[in-house]
Amino acid sequence: MATVAAQGTMTAPRASARVARTFGRWRLPAFTIVAIGYLLIPIVVMIIFSFNDYAGKFNYIWNGFTLKAWEAPLAWPGLPEAIRVSLTIAALSTLFSTILGTMIGLALSRYRFRGRGAINALIFLPMASPEIVLGASLLTLFINIGLGSGVLPPGLALLPKNALSLGFTTVLIAHIMFNISYVVVTVKARVAGFDRRLEEAAMDLGANEWTTFWRVTFPLIFPGIMAAAMLAFSLSIDDFVITNFVSGTTNTFPIWVYGVIRNALPAQINVIGSIVFLTAVIGVAVTTIRQGRAPQLAR
Repeated sequence: MATVAAQGTMTAPRASARVARTFGRWRLPAFTIVAIGYLLIPIVVMIIFSFNDYAGKFNYIWNGFTLKAWEAPLAWPGLPEAIRVSLTIAALSTLFSTILGTMIGLALSRYRFRGRGAINALIFLPMASPEIVLGASLLTLFINIGLGSGVLPPGLALLPKNALSLGFTTVLIAHIMFNISYVVVTVKARVAGFDRRLEEAAMDLGANEWTTFWRVTFPLIFPGIMAAAMLAFSLSIDDFVITNFVSGTTNTFPIWVYGVIRNALPAQINVIGSIVFLTAVIGVAVTTIRQGRAPQLAR
């Protein structure tokens, strides 16, 4: 009896230890799944209600399945123009901010110069500052260089009087401004893990600096540049607070939604949101698959 009791006493700690190890092994994956699922709930609701056969002006209550909104995703006054403006601004701001941010990120990572520390600190200011503060500051800046009055300062006298009027141009400048910070941070993270010996080997084999950059450096940091560009595009097409301050009479998609939902909530909003989300997911999936296949192709 004593032997059986001792074996039972030893088995209990072993079982509890096994349960503890199993729980510890699955604790983080389970928490991750729950957190991601919680974040995806609004997106799932948005996609589901894009197929809602709602009655009236507000798409709040599920009435049945329909494809009417998907068959006519732009069938609301002002929506096609707002989408066009948002896509144009997002594309242009992504292009300029990616080019400028990549060059700044490379300069801050590769070279030491006077003011480098201050520039590193300034890069984080647009990311750390509240959007409402940035929007109000940019509006003040644009007004103080002659906007609203139609009188430009002497340094900008050669520009047309409406060149910097509140609207498309000011929104584009604002989006480039806050996107640059995110691009710089992303590119710097990619360059930080870059093996400089690859560049040295290319130059030892006779390549000049320009050839080394395009044949060695750029292909290796390109995934980071693409990630920065995708992030910049997402931030630009989604921005409302800063855009609302500097847009004037220009309507982007977020501003159009804000104006429409006071009187109606059409399913087309859910359709456009679903298209943007699915496009981003497909883009990330394609990029991930290509990055996963790259080492295999290299071998």
